[in-house]
Amino acid sequence: MNATSTPRPTTTEAHPAGRISRFPVPSLDSLPDDLRQRILAVQEKAGFVPNVFLALAHRPDECRAFFDYHDALMLRPSGLSKGEKEMIVVATSGANRCLYCVVAHGAILRIHEKSPLLADAVAINHHKADLTLRQHALLDFALKVCSDSASVDERDFATLHGHGLSDEDIWDIGAITAFFGLSNRMANLLSMMPNAEFYLMGRVPRGA
Repeated sequence: MNATSTPRPTTTEAHPAGRISRFPVPSLDSLPDDLRQRILAVQEKAGFVPNVFLALAHRPDECRAFFDYHDALMLRPSGLSKGEKEMIVVATSGANRCLYCVVAHGAILRIHEKSPLLADAVAINHHKADLTLRQHALLDFALKVCSDSASVDERDFATLHGHGLSDEDIWDIGAITAFFGLSNRMANLLSMMPNAEFYLMGRVPRGA
């Protein structure tokens, strides 16, 4: 696809006319060049454009800042695996009742962990999921930050240290939880709809 083409958002049953946001969705060629190239790179890698890019591009400066912070958190070297980071996103997004993030990041979690069943349990009740004790502990903490951050204390740090998590890892857990608290609330505000492609990713072989 060339730089002036406009990716078409995926239609869903909830928005049969293809509407993915309550707010206007800009055309790709109306965006600043750096943001347009960023979206095209995602499309090249994934094979489609996740609706979050198009929906948040309604405000380009905020969209750029959002994805810069996302990448800083999710791509940085960390004591947390990529799968563990996605577990945090899915569990806390489930607590925040964010359809978009549960579906989209559930797909990424299934791919990282090579488990077609894991994301559903993590989104609803991670204690029913086949996780390690460390992973249960970090998700317990993430959900505490999500729902009652004022009650976080040194006992939480001691528990996580006991599972081999460092202070920097604990920062990662808290920061990912906080960032996706913003993401969840914006997705719900916009009534952002997941791409249809996400639902089967990690459940059936690619291209099936």
